[in-house]
Amino acid sequence: MLKISHFSKSYDGKKKACDDISLDIQKGEIYGFIGHNGAGKTTLLKSIAGILDFESGTIEIDGKSIKTEPLQAKKVLAYIPDNPDVYETLTGAQYLNFIADIYEVAEATRKGVIEKYAAMFDLSGVLKDPIASYSHGMKQKLVIIAALVHQPKVFILDEPFVGLDPKATYQLKEVFHELCANGALIFFSTHILDVAEKLCDKIAIIRRGQIVAAGPTSDITKDGSLEEVFLELIDK
Repeated sequence: MLKISHFSKSYDGKKKACDDISLDIQKGEIYGFIGHNGAGKTTLLKSIAGILDFESGTIEIDGKSIKTEPLQAKKVLAYIPDNPDVYETLTGAQYLNFIADIYEVAEATRKGVIEKYAAMFDLSGVLKDPIASYSHGMKQKLVIIAALVHQPKVFILDEPFVGLDPKATYQLKEVFHELCANGALIFFSTHILDVAEKLCDKIAIIRRGQIVAAGPTSDITKDGSLEEVFLELIDK
């Protein structure tokens, strides 16, 4: 459902932030993406989401090219950036309904989804409050709910656990499993290696813009913990 083929991206036309990356992520998979700061993780995730253009290669989401069929590709995609930038003058409920309107989610459907996840993430009591009054963690929960409102098939997240309390972290993991059980896929970056090792079906490690390891988590960690493997690979 998410196919990345020979993807390359440069910001200056010379040095490649991502260099010839190919990954094939199937429905039902939780796929972790790890690397050091500046390795190219956010560049790839933003390119998948259609935020960044790129020089070469292809990215297909549910069979649709993010370059040539961006609207069709984005209809089944949800993207959460590493910083929850939202319209702070709106209330939480107004923001969620705004996102639901963009995706043309029916009133009855959105109501059920919003109520379910607002209760799960302990936001039900503050949805009528302005987002400006929310803490960072509350904003993070809000953008997670907004990403779920149209029931995406492809869920792309950049450091999704940062700022979440332990309960919300647990709940987000449960959401991952729920989505995948219903045929979606999860592709997310993280620096929390023990979470990635326990949660992910597959993992890709990126170093200086290139994939240096990718595959089932059990294969990646057969010679040691994910932390040990990661440190060995990035120090080469």
